[in-house]
Amino acid sequence: QVKLVESGGGLVQAGGSLTLSCAASGRSFDTWMMGWFQKAPGKEREFVAAISWDGGSTYYSKSVKGRFTISRDNAKNSVYLRMNSLKPEDTAVYYCGVSSTTLIPTIESRVDYWGQGTLVTVSS
Repeated sequence: QVKLVESGGGLVQAGGSLTLSCAASGRSFDTWMMGWFQKAPGKEREFVAAISWDGGSTYYSKSVKGRFTISRDNAKNSVYLRMNSLKPEDTAVYYCGVSSTTLIPTIESRVDYWGQGTLVTVSS
């Protein structure tokens, strides 16, 4: 059974920074592709960033590229999302997701397991 627990969300002013963490249980973390998605009020859940099993490849949505950085520490079974230059439109619940296949989780259908989400609120 895979369990994902996100943390690090909160309230931040526009222009500020936050780092989200996702701790995973499971013996195969270092083979999983990992991703972050966001669900803003009234919107569908959308892709934010993804990372390959070894951290060698990263992927970003256009809206966050250059501001957000995804990383992972396989020794700690964790993946992170560093968010800089935050904007009010970044306000959303952020979800961590696992793809247990070779597919990079850039779309929801590639995600096999989800965390419960952590809320990020950016005030103007």
